Amino acid sequence: MTAFALDWINLAIRWFHLIVGIAWIGASFHFVWLDFSLRARENMAKGVYGTSWLVHGGGFYHVEKYLVAPETLPNDLHWFKWEAYLTFLTGFALLIVQYYWNASAFLVDPAVMPMTGGEAIMVSVIALLAGWIAYDLLCRSPLGNHTGWLAVAVFVLIVGAAFAFTHIFSGRGAFIHVGAMVGTMMAANVFRVIIPNQKKITASLLKGETPDAKYGKIGKQRSLHNNYLTLPVLLMMVSNHYPFLYAHPAPWLVVALIVLAGGTIRHFFNRVDAGDTPQSVAWTIPAALLALGVAIWWTAPSTRMDQAQVSDAEVLALTQTHCVMCHQAHPTHDGFKGGEPPKGVMLDTIDGIRKNKAQILAQAVQGNAMPLGNETGITADERARLGAWIAAQ
Repeated sequence: MTAFALDWINLAIRWFHLIVGIAWIGASFHFVWLDFSLRARENMAKGVYGTSWLVHGGGFYHVEKYLVAPETLPNDLHWFKWEAYLTFLTGFALLIVQYYWNASAFLVDPAVMPMTGGEAIMVSVIALLAGWIAYDLLCRSPLGNHTGWLAVAVFVLIVGAAFAFTHIFSGRGAFIHVGAMVGTMMAANVFRVIIPNQKKITASLLKGETPDAKYGKIGKQRSLHNNYLTLPVLLMMVSNHYPFLYAHPAPWLVVALIVLAGGTIRHFFNRVDAGDTPQSVAWTIPAALLALGVAIWWTAPSTRMDQAQVSDAEVLALTQTHCVMCHQAHPTHDGFKGGEPPKGVMLDTIDGIRKNKAQILAQAVQGNAMPLGNETGITADERARLGAWIAAQ
C-alpha cells in the first residue's frame, strides 16, 4: 500500500473518529448536565424523579426523568449507544493504521524495551483488555459503594498503567495507550454495563414487573465516570503532536497531573450544574491550575546548551545517518516510501536543516520523538551536538 493511500485511509478514519467522538462527548456532557439540573416540582407524573426546563433553537423543552421507568414506553424510544460504539471502533481502527501498521517505528523504542513490532501489538491488545477488566473489578468490588475511594483506586490504576506503558513502549506509544485504555474503559462501560442494564429495566417493564432500581444506579455511576475521564482522554489522544510531554524522566507523572487537572475542571462544571455556587467549588480552579503548572515545570526543556563547536558538515552527516530516510524529496523509509516527506520537512541539505531547526530542536533535541522508534540508534551525545549547532545559528 502506498504512503499516499495510507494517509487518506488515516485521514478518513480520523475524521470519522472525530465526528462520532464529538457526538458521544456532546451526549455525555448534555445528559450529565440534564441529570444534575433535575428538580422536584409540583404536579409531577407518577414515578417521575425530577424535571428540567430547557430553551434551545427558539423552542422550549420540558424533560422528565423516571427514577426507574414509566409504566409504558413509546415505540420510538431512542437508545444512545452508537456514538460510543463507533468512537471505539474508529479509534481502534486508527490505532491499527497509525501505530500497528508500522509498530516497530511508532510503538517500539529499543532504548526502553527491545521487542518486535508484533510483540508490541500483542502487548497493546492485552493491555487494553486488562485495563477494562481491572477497572470493572474495582467498580464491582466493595469500593464501588464508596465514591471517593473508588475515584482514588481508578486514578491509581490509570497512573500505574501509565508507569508500565512508559517502560514498555516508545514515549508517543505510551501516551496514546493511556488514552486508548481509558477510552476502552469508557466504551466498555456503555457496551457492557449501561446499555445491558437499560435493557434489563426495559425487559422487566414490558413483563409488567417493577424494575430493580440498582441497574439504573450502576448505569449512572459508570456514565459519571465517563464524564470525568473525557478531558484527560482528549489530551492523551493528541499527545503525539507534543513530544515534550514524554521527553523527560518519569512521563507517567505528567499523566497523573493531566488526570487531576481534567478531573477537577470537570468537577467544577458538574457541581455548578448541580446547583452548587461557583464559590463553594472554587477550590477546583487553583487545584487544576496547580496541576497544570507542575506539569509545565516538569516538562520544561533544559536551558543548558552544549557549547561545543559543531560544523555544518558534521550536522549534515548526522541528518544523513538519522533523518533523510524519511525527510527527503523521495523518502526511502518503508513507512513513507512512494509518498511525501512527513509534514514536507526535508533535511538533506544545510538550508533545509536551518529552515526546520525549530522542529529539530523540539522533536530530536529537547524531545526524543525523532527518529521514529530511534530505529537508527541516535545517541544522547549526537542529540546534544545537534542542539549545540542550533544554538549557534
